[in-house]
Amino acid sequence: MQTDLPYKQALVVANPVSGSGRGESVARELTTALGQRGLPTDLHLTTRAGDARETVSRLPDETDLVVSVGGDGTLREVLSGLRERPAGSRAIPVGVLPMGTGNALCADLGLPRDVDRALEVLLAAKTVDVDVADVNGELSFLMTGIGPDAMVIEDVDERRKDKRMSKWAYLPAGIRSFLRYRPEPLTVELDGEELEGTFSQVMASNLIHYGGLIRLCPERVLDDGLFEVFLFRGSSRWSLMLYTLRFFLHMIPGGSVEMRRAARIRVKSTGSVPYHIDGDPVGRTPVDIHVTGNRFQLLVP
Repeated sequence: MQTDLPYKQALVVANPVSGSGRGESVARELTTALGQRGLPTDLHLTTRAGDARETVSRLPDETDLVVSVGGDGTLREVLSGLRERPAGSRAIPVGVLPMGTGNALCADLGLPRDVDRALEVLLAAKTVDVDVADVNGELSFLMTGIGPDAMVIEDVDERRKDKRMSKWAYLPAGIRSFLRYRPEPLTVELDGEELEGTFSQVMASNLIHYGGLIRLCPERVLDDGLFEVFLFRGSSRWSLMLYTLRFFLHMIPGGSVEMRRAARIRVKSTGSVPYHIDGDPVGRTPVDIHVTGNRFQLLVP
């Protein structure tokens, strides 16, 4: 039994159906392993949307480590719950055992997907600070997308039979969204400056890899108080095809796609345009994104 542990009490929060249904068994294995190392650990298996958020917001005072087992959505709920704890609550480091479909943060930070190596990361207690943004009152730690990419995410969400989903679901969803796409101009304000012209797609990101695969910004800094803002001007279907090609060729930004950095991003439209937060469909424009200056500690290799 390890005696020099960096924590006194841990909570594992897991989406049981993540990882093609392996989320529960992996979470139980991790909980047992932490206990065998001498760290008292509770396990909470989520049962519905918002469950992880509510559970973490009511953490007992003695808990000084939270581990998220699941996808980016589970982690976002964990961070949201920490944000809702009473003012003056101590900072609690967050570990991640990625089990979801995208796991963008896993690709960015090199987080292990197996219990043994995840255990090593947790007990080593090395952390990085991560900026988060407030998006119309909701937390974002990865990306907010306004426009065609949110259409695709909405399509996948509407057709999902249960919580299990593969990356291949995005291909037919992308084709359907492309066929029904109609341009809806977006106007953008960055840190109080209204940009000239209109845009078809806006992404406010704190990521290197979008969807765990597509490279966006290798130079991004997790804790600089800014998000990278990708601005897409072309609005035709042909433009969308070129954007998609540029994504996979790692040529974003470039062409008519510009990148700027900002702490405050406002996006408006005359018509109704969907947006997503960290891969979850949320609502329609207008969208107000504010990098708050509050940071979370994530455990990393």
